[in-house]
Amino acid sequence: MRKTISLAAAATLLLATAASAQQQPAPQPSEPPASPAPAAPGAQPQAPAIQTVNVVDIEELPEETQTKVNEVIAKRGEDGLQKLRSSIDATPQVKSALEAKGLTSAQVIAASMDTNGALTLITKKAS
Repeated sequence: MRKTISLAAAATLLLATAASAQQQPAPQPSEPPASPAPAAPGAQPQAPAIQTVNVVDIEELPEETQTKVNEVIAKRGEDGLQKLRSSIDATPQVKSALEAKGLTSAQVIAASMDTNGALTLITKKAS
């Protein structure tokens, strides 16, 4: 269960970072390309590419997991949730997986990515 919550937080960060990267201006052609910096020791490995997308309603999770997910959501705040949803909307593969279930990013409350590229979106139906 802790792994799921940790992965949800990591996926949120991953998707928010991806959205930020898409908004950065392109470098000017006159600038030489920057050489990639070597990875710092102890740095987190790069997240895997999305291979599969699973959509799960929070009500389908065990109660203990629901509680942990809600704690993570409360700590992240509204700004983090908006970044997650923007990242989802900017990723066609993820957006289409939600649409196939009749959902939108507005119903996503958390995300989790495992090392094999399986992205799990946790949704909550409007009450």
